[in-house]
Amino acid sequence: VQLQASGGGLVQPGGSLRLSCAGSGRFYGISSMGWYCQAPGKQRELVARIARDGIPIYADSVRGRFGISRDAAKNAVYLQMNSLKPEDTAVYYCKFVKFGDDYWGQGTLVTVSS
Repeated sequence: VQLQASGGGLVQPGGSLRLSCAGSGRFYGISSMGWYCQAPGKQRELVARIARDGIPIYADSVRGRFGISRDAAKNAVYLQMNSLKPEDTAVYYCKFVKFGDDYWGQGTLVTVSS
């Protein structure tokens, strides 16, 4: 499984971005797809994830502002980011879990600044 994340960039506070993560390879056994972020000097942390049952889970800091979705036919997961704040600035990584193993994308930088 190889993942390619895209969609990051520079946006003003209050703006929106949509991150995409497309995968290639064998996707049988994928149990979870999600997004994590890592700000400078901080540990990588969960932003949102969606399991096979389709129920999303969000970090408290983004609930109500971000939305995660998936397209099983395209082996893709998306993160719609609205009402962005400067504290959302981080590198965002997608992660798929397959048979208990983690597969990470390369990360895409999101910078929220005026």
